[in-house]
Amino acid sequence: MRRLDVPGASHLVLVDGVIHLDEAAAVFEAMLEGWARQQRSRLLAATTVDSRLALIRRFRAFTDENPWTWSPGDVEQFTSWLVGGGTPLAVSTIRGYQMTLRLFCDYLSDPAYGWQEDCVRRFGSAPIQICHEWNTVAHLADYEGKPERRPLTCDELETLFDFADSRVEAIVSSRRKGALAALRDAQMLKTAYAFGLRRQELCRLDLVDLRPNPHAKAWGRYGSLHVRYGKASRGGPPRRRTVLTVPEFDWVIDGMRQWVTEARALFNAGDHPALWVTERANRVSVRYFDKRFAQLRDEAGLPKELVPHCLRHSYVTHLVEFGYPERFVQEQVGHRYASTTAIYTSVSNDFKNRVLAQALARVYSPEKGEQS
Repeated sequence: MRRLDVPGASHLVLVDGVIHLDEAAAVFEAMLEGWARQQRSRLLAATTVDSRLALIRRFRAFTDENPWTWSPGDVEQFTSWLVGGGTPLAVSTIRGYQMTLRLFCDYLSDPAYGWQEDCVRRFGSAPIQICHEWNTVAHLADYEGKPERRPLTCDELETLFDFADSRVEAIVSSRRKGALAALRDAQMLKTAYAFGLRRQELCRLDLVDLRPNPHAKAWGRYGSLHVRYGKASRGGPPRRRTVLTVPEFDWVIDGMRQWVTEARALFNAGDHPALWVTERANRVSVRYFDKRFAQLRDEAGLPKELVPHCLRHSYVTHLVEFGYPERFVQEQVGHRYASTTAIYTSVSNDFKNRVLAQALARVYSPEKGEQS
């Protein structure tokens, strides 16, 4: 078969005629470099490529064998080791590891890249696909997240926001530093909920992302948010969307206006574009937001299973309870499929009781009874 000069081909990363002191190690490293080139040619993110290479090195260290001698049994032993470890892994995490192994073996066993031919010539055996239906986790459910993750109730949201606001007042009363940062943190929490934002989307907002809505001129520049760093599809750029402010959450506008026009300027951020800035005129990080949310949650006495993403679940659930169409909710949160939005939805018993009451009134109305 004629060798093709495709990214990741063995002859492009292994130089003919070179004698290696450790040929097996040199070939393995060349395989990783070739696979990295192949993935980069598909415009996959550097973080994705690096994490996949790290997993392959981890699997190689576990088996103490090279790819041209791996077998399906190695996958089973590796999975058992992962399951039996001290920190239990989610089913989706284990499947992700197995998928990475499958992709690497697909790459090595594809004749277009020449690895099978080279391995047979050098070591007498060729790499094969070692991941099959009978030794990998089946994808049987649409959602495999932790069941304890859920939307916050209205009471829990009120408790969280009230505690965040009271923290600002307590710092001001004690004349300690940090009142501006506490005000910013409280507004970030409210913005994440009121617009259904992911953590990355929230922290990457810039001032220019505050957009007016011509149909709600009274809200000024706070009629919508332009999200430019939405969750990307694999190999693609961040997805953009515009999230409209809805009347039920118009209470967030006053806080946003106070932050933008009064508080933010006191950080001396200069011409920094970020909406959320720190005392050192840097952008607030996702890690900081996670840490602050956990602190406020714990101090407010809320359940530990609640995480920042639960605010997004709450947003979806409450939009549905307010009666917004499914398509509108899907567009607001940037889901490609309605089934994903449905997973986020967990309406309250009060909402279901109201719907049932309406149905009972509609079916068993006095007018219907008189007609029958």
